[in-house]
Amino acid sequence: MKNLVKLTLLAALLLCGSTTYAQKFGYVNSQELITAMPERDSALSKYQKFAQDQQSQLETIQVEFNNKYLDYQKNAETLSESAKQLKARDLQDLQKRFDDFQQVAEQDAQKMQQQLMGPVITKAQDAIKKVAQAAGYTIVFDVAAGAMAYYNEATVTNILPLVKKELGIVDKPAAAK
Repeated sequence: MKNLVKLTLLAALLLCGSTTYAQKFGYVNSQELITAMPERDSALSKYQKFAQDQQSQLETIQVEFNNKYLDYQKNAETLSESAKQLKARDLQDLQKRFDDFQQVAEQDAQKMQQQLMGPVITKAQDAIKKVAQAAGYTIVFDVAAGAMAYYNEATVTNILPLVKKELGIVDKPAAAK
């Protein structure tokens, strides 16, 4: 019985204590923030160049394969059985080389994207944290993550403008219709 009374008193104190402390909640759309960052454009440009180079190399292998395949088809009737087998093996090797390169290219593209976007994301997260701490926010939700089912905009502050200001990002004027 004594424990129940102590527990009830402790719960009451905790509830009273937490209601006297005003908590500030904020939200930010990290995707919108990252899209507005000039570093993103630079990283995206480098990534696109890398991806184009990879695609060009894949196309070169594909053209080589197509040329050899057409040559094989055109001359199949006049080739000896051993020459046919040699050309077929060559085509299989080219196809394997293409598949292997494509797989490695995809992995390299993912690594490149992480290397280029990692610092941009970190900079955005650091700015959000700095603004949240400076303004005294208890929690900042990221609406881009899509984890929130609901929030009352009247009681939660959008800190995106503050974070943009922290990063020195000036919104571009809306285009005239």
